[in-house]
Amino acid sequence: MPELGRRTLLSAVGATAATGLPSVAPAARELDVRRAGPYEDEVRALLARMTPQEKLGQLQQLPWVYDLNPGSGSTKEVEDAARSGRLGSVLSVFGARTTNALQRLAVEESRLGIPLLFGLDVIHGFWTTFPIPLAQAAAFDPEVARADAEVSAREARSHGVHWTFSPMMDVTREPRWGRVAEGNGEDPFLTARYAAAKVTGYQGSDLSAKTAVAACAKHFVAYGGAEGGRDYNTVDVSESRLRNLYLPPFEAALEAGAATVMASFNTVSGVPGHGNAHTLTDILRKEWGFEGMVVSDWTGVQELIAHGFAEDGADAARLALNAGVDMEMTSTNLRTHGGRLLREGRISRRRVDDAVTRVLRLKYALGLFDDPYVDEDAALTGPSAKAREAARAAAARSMVLLKNDGGILPLSRTLGSLALVGPFADSADLLGTWVVPAAAERFPAVRILDAVRRAAPDTKVTYARGVAPEGGDTAGIGAAVAAARAAELTVVVVGEPAGLSGEAAARSDLALPGAQEGLIAAIAETGRPFVVVLVNGRPLTVGSWLDKAPAVVEAWHPGVEAGHAVADVLFGTVNPGGKLPVSFPRTVGQLPVHYNHESTGRPYDADNKYTSKYLDLPPTPRFPFGHGLSYTTFALGAPELSRARVSARALRQGDTVEVSVPVRNTGSRTGDEVVQLYVRDVAASIVQPVRRLRGFRRVTLGAGAATTVRFRLAAADLGFWTNDPHGTFLVEEGTFKLYVGTSSTADAELTLNVT
Repeated sequence: MPELGRRTLLSAVGATAATGLPSVAPAARELDVRRAGPYEDEVRALLARMTPQEKLGQLQQLPWVYDLNPGSGSTKEVEDAARSGRLGSVLSVFGARTTNALQRLAVEESRLGIPLLFGLDVIHGFWTTFPIPLAQAAAFDPEVARADAEVSAREARSHGVHWTFSPMMDVTREPRWGRVAEGNGEDPFLTARYAAAKVTGYQGSDLSAKTAVAACAKHFVAYGGAEGGRDYNTVDVSESRLRNLYLPPFEAALEAGAATVMASFNTVSGVPGHGNAHTLTDILRKEWGFEGMVVSDWTGVQELIAHGFAEDGADAARLALNAGVDMEMTSTNLRTHGGRLLREGRISRRRVDDAVTRVLRLKYALGLFDDPYVDEDAALTGPSAKAREAARAAAARSMVLLKNDGGILPLSRTLGSLALVGPFADSADLLGTWVVPAAAERFPAVRILDAVRRAAPDTKVTYARGVAPEGGDTAGIGAAVAAARAAELTVVVVGEPAGLSGEAAARSDLALPGAQEGLIAAIAETGRPFVVVLVNGRPLTVGSWLDKAPAVVEAWHPGVEAGHAVADVLFGTVNPGGKLPVSFPRTVGQLPVHYNHESTGRPYDADNKYTSKYLDLPPTPRFPFGHGLSYTTFALGAPELSRARVSARALRQGDTVEVSVPVRNTGSRTGDEVVQLYVRDVAASIVQPVRRLRGFRRVTLGAGAATTVRFRLAAADLGFWTNDPHGTFLVEEGTFKLYVGTSSTADAELTLNVT
């Protein structure tokens, strides 16, 4: 068939079809602040009363600094701007008394009394710190993210926070990038599901409720593609990859009702995110119809100058506003130069009014004009028992059993003696990146040593640190070895300090820091049985020690209930069922090594030197995307298709194909399995990934129990976006291979023909 003849255009694909996600619940649609709502008359009336300076003030966000003396520095700047009505928002602020005091300045002392919008980085908890987002993705259960968001929203809103700069939905194939900890890994489908769930959890069904906060979909867009994994770095990306890899989670978040979007620091094919009209206006506003607010990242407008995109502050303000940024965070170019830009016609009154409208619409949706304050007596002072229970369950549900030779895990509670060694065995540095500082100070993580002693009260538990988290000092290894020799079994707890992941925390080496690998080797040389627990914020290169370790648990940075959750998994109170949301490389030199790569004209062939490979490494990652074991065993039966052939026309009209697979727990204990469905377009007009995740379901089965897992494939699951900058989505006729299994290496295969 001629190339053009085999193409079938799927036109007018909306957000739901493009992401493959089901429609959001009616309650979520009711709060959709992206569209004109019941506040338009009030907004227009207020706009008519505002001076140009007051309008520009609504587009300004300033940071609140707690460690300055009252009335000095930027604190005074915030207070003066609030009084004068030239401030729209304050970030990094919380506390019922503090936010109420600031709010009174704006509401009671400014001319128009427009309330302030308070924002804070509530990433995986406010008082109750949940596992890092990457860990939550390992649960392969979006309800984990929704539960985190609900608890976080309730706690934060009680302290005057209206807006969280979360979720981060930057798909990344670069584990050197520290912010891999803040996202959901390397797959756009999984990330999209989590993004939608977290937005729903934050915002609920009514943004004005005192238990809801506005979500912010960040960073728009392609931030996760930073060259070399260096934060804030360049991204050079084709239109098709932009749309197929990086944009789907954002579309899913907006379909779920996300109130705001944050621009990204990086360039996209040479154009900085804060000045990128193609992404912020053409795609976000014109194609997707987003009517919410776009906020800059910290000094992102000012940084247009450093990028070499803007000549000076006035130019940066002009470029950012005209591209689609509505509110400037921290830097003040728009407020400072906006009046002159308006007079010179370099920005339009219409565009300024549009930006202000988006800000005011959000404030009305949050109920701030009706009730701008919070009840100081009702402010939550810490995690509730129920919130801690949710965090503990989330942490255990997110852990991944990487290896378990000989069934050494779970541990018996009747062990006579147990040694805990390693720099994180008796450490509270288990919360991870992006934690509210006051929460880290007041509510540190439960230590693993304390939790293990509580879980096994009749076992003699000894402890030796062995080595520090970083540095080359090995003087303590001897004591750790002695503890291991004297115990029936040893648990070695190693990993990354929280400060080695997150923003501005790129690493060129992904091995365990310091002398930790030496500690594991020394414990292995004792010949005594041992288990390794990893606490980290990114994929690590586990090195040669993996072959010596009988069992390895990936615990990530598990949050405030870390110790209890680790103990739950070690002793089998919780049977681990998590899966890796990102591939673990063998070495840094192997990167990128994501599962959803494209094929080449010379794919890997072990017997042919002239194929795509390294001379000194296997082509596969150490652990593939979707990998994870259990304390029980599962068997999947032969998958089936509801039909082997479907027409492209039927798909365009909403038809679907069902894939079903029986799954049985063949072991002796209750456990979880994540059944996964992958799709490959065998031949396409734009080369497609060798596999794409298009369905997953985590099921809990008792010993001997069985169920049938069903997936539905729609047009969105079989098509792709082309390089057309105006957005063209195709479902092409041809053969599709479907793979069903329990990781991205699934080998049960079906064939679907699209005619």
